[in-house]
Amino acid sequence: MLIRTFHDVLGSAHDVDWTNGTSRRLLVAADGRGYTLTDTYVRSGTTTLLRYDRHLEACYCVEGEGRVETADGLFALAPGTLYAPDPGEEHRLTSAGGMRLICVFSPALNGDENHDLAPGRPSGF
Repeated sequence: MLIRTFHDVLGSAHDVDWTNGTSRRLLVAADGRGYTLTDTYVRSGTTTLLRYDRHLEACYCVEGEGRVETADGLFALAPGTLYAPDPGEEHRLTSAGGMRLICVFSPALNGDENHDLAPGRPSGF
């Protein structure tokens, strides 16, 4: 059994500041589970264009509010809302006041991946 706390990850290589937020990777590839679990904070006043070509992603909002925009429309995010983009689906994540998400990635991340937030280009790993 693996036991790890949020505080165990703080300040480690799995505590990633991706400019528009932070991602604390609680489970990573080296843990042998086949998926990653993160506690992610999206900073207030940010918009991030994302696309994951090599990973499935599911995010569950547990705190704050925001929105996710895809080619299909604009969707409100609030506590109790999950979003899971299709593989390779571009999506724009925005939060005016900050938002906390619990995210799952499959296959698992190494844990130190970071976003390249170049203007006009989606980021992903």
